[in-house]
Amino acid sequence: MGGPEIVAAGAVVSRKGPEVLVVHRPKYDDWSFPKGKRDPDEHITATAVREVAEETGLDIRLGPPLSLQRYTVYNGEARSKRVHWWSARVVGGDDVDGYRANDEVDDVAWVPWDRARERLTYERDRDLLAELDKVRKRSTPLVVLRHGKATSRKQWDGEDGERPLSELGLFQAERLVPILGAYGVGRVVSSTSRRCWTTVAPFAEVAELDLEVTRQLSEERSSPRSVEQAVRPLLDSKEPTVLCTHRPVLPYVLAVLGVRPTKLESGAMLVVHHRKGQVVAVEHHEP
Repeated sequence: MGGPEIVAAGAVVSRKGPEVLVVHRPKYDDWSFPKGKRDPDEHITATAVREVAEETGLDIRLGPPLSLQRYTVYNGEARSKRVHWWSARVVGGDDVDGYRANDEVDDVAWVPWDRARERLTYERDRDLLAELDKVRKRSTPLVVLRHGKATSRKQWDGEDGERPLSELGLFQAERLVPILGAYGVGRVVSSTSRRCWTTVAPFAEVAELDLEVTRQLSEERSSPRSVEQAVRPLLDSKEPTVLCTHRPVLPYVLAVLGVRPTKLESGAMLVVHHRKGQVVAVEHHEP
């Protein structure tokens, strides 16, 4: 292979009908799902949302992930390409009649489900279509987040609940903004500890959301019962939510959700997609 691996992301966007969104690329004369290369330092979830917006003019929110694809592309040299995929739905208007053609994408269309397989050029996209059929019923994301990197206990003389984020933790908090936005998070719940609520504060400010804090998720006050009281209503809610807590509390949270124990580094997250109180998909993102 010549050159580094190409990393890209895209989404298979659906709406009632059922219909899926496809794009035509004049350079290759093909019909495919919208996708594109990741920008430097961009989180892959943000890539998927941005590329769909650039190629179709539509704003989306991500649903359950679809299979990662790897294949070889040829453009003067052979290079490996890795594409991350999600199911997705449009936020706001979904009319593409006013789309303005350009050199990269000259046509965007909603295609009925039973005709999409014939329209798509590549077998790998047909595989995604078949996979989407299993998860296209609307679900809700619950982002389970471990707080960002904090100042070490040895370097802090005050109460542990007031221990702040380190410089790295503050950077991680800012980086979370487009990630949480990609899932359409509309509710922010956090432990009362400073290192937790300051992890989600930048997103809450940008999204103009109230930041709800509770001792039920704190390292000092939590118990299996208190965590269940805090988490169970979120599993039954249709509001995309982020929940920020501590490493020792995470096993209680995951037990309530029925998700297998997973070690999360500081600033890492599990996105738990649920429907009617049942978990339908889980994805793990490193900080």
